[in-house]
Amino acid sequence: MATFAYTVKNAAGAVQEGLMEGDDQTAVVRKLQEQGLSVIKIKTAKPPKPKFSGGGFGKVKLADLSIFCRQFSTMVDAGVSLVRCLNVLGQQASSPKLKRVIQEVESDVQSGQTLTKALGKHPSVFNNLFVGLIHAGEIGGALDDSLQRLSGFLEKDMEMKRKVKGAMTYPTIVMTVAVIAVLGMVTFILPKFMQLFLDMGMKETDMPGLTRALMAFSHFLTSKWYFAITIGGAATVAFKMIVKTAPGARVFDLFKLKAPVFGPLNHKVSISRFARTLATLLTSGVPILQALETVAGTVSNVIISDAILSARDKIREGDEIGGPLERSKLFPPMVVQMISIGEESGALDQMLTKVAEFYEQEVNSTIEGLTSAIEPVMIVFLGGAVGFIVIAMFMPLTAIIGGLSSGSGD
Repeated sequence: MATFAYTVKNAAGAVQEGLMEGDDQTAVVRKLQEQGLSVIKIKTAKPPKPKFSGGGFGKVKLADLSIFCRQFSTMVDAGVSLVRCLNVLGQQASSPKLKRVIQEVESDVQSGQTLTKALGKHPSVFNNLFVGLIHAGEIGGALDDSLQRLSGFLEKDMEMKRKVKGAMTYPTIVMTVAVIAVLGMVTFILPKFMQLFLDMGMKETDMPGLTRALMAFSHFLTSKWYFAITIGGAATVAFKMIVKTAPGARVFDLFKLKAPVFGPLNHKVSISRFARTLATLLTSGVPILQALETVAGTVSNVIISDAILSARDKIREGDEIGGPLERSKLFPPMVVQMISIGEESGALDQMLTKVAEFYEQEVNSTIEGLTSAIEPVMIVFLGGAVGFIVIAMFMPLTAIIGGLSSGSGD
């Protein structure tokens, strides 16, 4: 089967270009004419290559995808054909990447491929969850409902990420200011004080140990700054390489769940995302085993992902979902109980939605608590760091004054 590039005119007189697969040129012309299009030009072309690769949603913003889903759903519900929907959405897309992908999807659908298959060629934009819901919608004849659920899911996901990012912003800014302040004092102010003490006749060996240690650190930063940058860069690269390995990723993801301050927040976000994603898939009619596999691929924490896959395997062997989740020790008893009740009553998707809503509220409460608790901690940390340096700078002055006092007494 070959690919043909065509130029056509629609019923409104607008000229359109695209690609279509067919056995030969005559078959493609016939397909186009059946769609009410007048063929102007057609020629053999190389099939388009996917322009994106990788997982997740890539660099296309979640907001753009949410708008795409909502508009797509409205047009499908109004009875507009898929090709026409994609054509309009491609023209309206504000993201260049999304526009290019939609145009490729339109071309594939026009050539006879299913929407699921066409979207699946672009995993960097449409992840497994997206494609899985579209597939369920196509099979069940409820594509508009699936698109609406996707839009709602993406909006919830955006809101959650915005809140977590907001919680991280304040301590990050304070820590950055603290580091800059400390480095500035050690690099620029401390050397001037030390030179002043030396000019007053005080030997470096007579200075307090704390002051000498701080001076050595200051000298290292001012004379070996390139070495410090190299060490920092090498450490960053090494860390990124380690967390990309399977053992490194497991250790880091476990740390993110167990960290003293942000661990509980990360855990609640993961539980909420798990429940919301699984509820969305089950509501759309995706089978439980396939849904769990999709959820495991969308959860960003490998520890929780492995627990979900383990639960999937146990369910395949005849177990219920609650047992494996409870044995993983990652899902709180309340979550396990609600899931078990939902499974027994045949309302698992509804129970999962309630779990997601509960944990979204828990995330909000945790973020508010963290914001209130972090502020005094950061102030104490910053004050302590600056105070430590000030004490180290003035300790020699105290020694000099003490020496002068004892000298005058003699």
